[in-house]
Amino acid sequence: MVDIAFGPEPGKRPDAAAPGTAYLAATRRKRIYGGLLLVFFVSTMASGFLVAQDRNAGGFLDGLHRLDDFPAEVVSEAWEKSANLPGLMWAHVGSLIETINIAAVSTLLGVLGAGFLALLMTRGLARWPRLIPVLRRVTDALRAIPEIVIALVLIYILGGGPIPAMIAIALHTMGALGKLFSEVAENADLKPVEGLTSVGASWGQKMWFGIIPQVAPNWLSYALLRFEINVRASAILGFVGAGGIGYELKIAMQWGGGRYDQVVAIFLLLFLTIAVIDRLSDRWRARLVQGN
Repeated sequence: MVDIAFGPEPGKRPDAAAPGTAYLAATRRKRIYGGLLLVFFVSTMASGFLVAQDRNAGGFLDGLHRLDDFPAEVVSEAWEKSANLPGLMWAHVGSLIETINIAAVSTLLGVLGAGFLALLMTRGLARWPRLIPVLRRVTDALRAIPEIVIALVLIYILGGGPIPAMIAIALHTMGALGKLFSEVAENADLKPVEGLTSVGASWGQKMWFGIIPQVAPNWLSYALLRFEINVRASAILGFVGAGGIGYELKIAMQWGGGRYDQVVAIFLLLFLTIAVIDRLSDRWRARLVQGN
């Protein structure tokens, strides 16, 4: 007679008298593996900290009590000159607009490039399937190289300014969104593509009319999220001479005491801008995904 509960294969059957034995054994195994993994991570972090401590110019623990000295000096000077903050914030609106423009243009270029690459490296949609591994490695490379590294190389070639920052952020955006866009396209329904193929549509027509309408909401949602990230990235790249409000912040901090009110004004302006962009993009993404 066949054992319909556990199948016809021979082997040891679970003990019906102790139905929780297998569960308890699996739980113990998970706890052991989790504990070993935790020990590994803790030991790795501890060894990394010790290496960094040895190579650091000064001891981290020795200087830990001075951690708040610089922020306290900045805040105290800005508090004394708090009346100047609104005027300083207004004076740097132009640099802020430049930063937002860098982020917007780089996001647009990155989204266009990522969408094209995603369609070419998605299984079942690619026009040249043999190029899929090559294009995937290209996006991996673009995603792996930090924006600041690309910006430093471009600044050496092109000089300082917003153009190196824009190209660097656009290339990194292309690599990051290319993977996400491709994963969304892989889940698209291929029936519209099959219908367009039956009437002799070209590859571009099949993508434009059969795939893009399906993936557009998710693609736009990812693009808005990436725009938030790029605003922060463009501000950070200003520290290496790529223009925008980050460059103004670097200059103000290099001057040191006497200019800390300007530092705080730039921080406040940048924080408020990023907060507003986050709120607006969150609302837009929700409307795109939910269709409201």
